[in-house]
Amino acid sequence: MKNVLVFITDGFADWEASYVTAEINKPGTGYQVKTIAIDSQPKTSMGGLTVLPDYSLQDFSFEATFEMLIIPGGTGWKEEKNQQIKQLLEFSFEKDIPVAAICDATTFLGKHGFLNKHKHTGNSLPYLKEEAPDYEGEKKYIHAQSVSDRCLITANGSGAVEFSRDILSKLNILEGEELREWYALFKDGFIKS
Repeated sequence: MKNVLVFITDGFADWEASYVTAEINKPGTGYQVKTIAIDSQPKTSMGGLTVLPDYSLQDFSFEATFEMLIIPGGTGWKEEKNQQIKQLLEFSFEKDIPVAAICDATTFLGKHGFLNKHKHTGNSLPYLKEEAPDYEGEKKYIHAQSVSDRCLITANGSGAVEFSRDILSKLNILEGEELREWYALFKDGFIKS
């Protein structure tokens, strides 16, 4: 089984990755979801779900194989302790391991220069510039729910379905008509006959 890592913090936005993690974990995909955090202590989401991380950054082997790093937004991105993920992000980009970030996780990426070389989106361009004063990727910003560019997928906080669609496509879990039907079901609430 191939691992897809989801980085969690206290206050992570549980709904932002829920559509896609359920699809990734289905039998027959060849993938499994594993969680990673700065330490091995349980993390409580914004919705009150308590998750015990599978891995901590403190003991994670950077040579461990994983196919993608998914980073939900949430209330923890302004906390200094969560800045430790920068090392895992640098490793992922260096090894061309796809990174998928949504909501305030995109702001974190902008703050640390990870958006400057890729087309991307976020909660809004003014918000990104205000919250990440060192952000220099304005010319590559796209006003969209989700943007996929090479090894980076970004989404705004209201784009969880589009974000999930782009991840499922990148991992080749769903494609073509099957992916279009999946998207229509979760976006529109029905499949056109």
